[in-house]
Amino acid sequence: DLTARTVGQALSERIGQPVVIENKPGAGGIGAGEQVARADADGHTLLLMSNATAISATMFTKMPFDALKDFAPVGVLAVFELGIVVPANARWRNFAEFLAEAKANPGKLNLGTIAIGSTQNLAAELFKSQAGINVQIVPFNGTPAVVTALRGGNIDAAVEILGPVRTQITAGALRPLAVMGDKREPTLADVPTVAEARGSLAGFNVASWNALAA
Repeated sequence: DLTARTVGQALSERIGQPVVIENKPGAGGIGAGEQVARADADGHTLLLMSNATAISATMFTKMPFDALKDFAPVGVLAVFELGIVVPANARWRNFAEFLAEAKANPGKLNLGTIAIGSTQNLAAELFKSQAGINVQIVPFNGTPAVVTALRGGNIDAAVEILGPVRTQITAGALRPLAVMGDKREPTLADVPTVAEARGSLAGFNVASWNALAA
């Protein structure tokens, strides 16, 4: 919604006519995708795509549209960095220490994310698999619940898009151990990427994205 409204406002100014942002409920943006797929192919109805559009194609046996055939891609609008965050008072001083403890104590640590099948959840599963560690991934119903669990000591760490937890990081309540993209986040220059751990994690690169299609 935030991406759509930011782009929509600028687009409206550019083309000199209103751009209406319509939020459609439904898992994975399927409801919105179906509405756009059935709209007249006149370029007046656009779809804000995200990771969820791609993920849904693999999670549902039947979809009301074909994401590859029914939409014309316009362009990528934004990319969002994910990170591994811990409470500010966590015992790990850095990502290397967290990774070492996870490897030395199989099954002892847990990693919180939002709902199963979300970008954050799948990123955590990929990290677990590629790192070769045995950690319990615990899904929650939203970012606020993840933050509450982290600050309450109910989970050891979490995988989350950095934007929604930025205020918690700035306030000193949470601390990022690593970012999941291919390069360091400029505003968190001292925080390494997961790939910097090398070994099986070399080349690790996960991000969330928004794109526009017609």
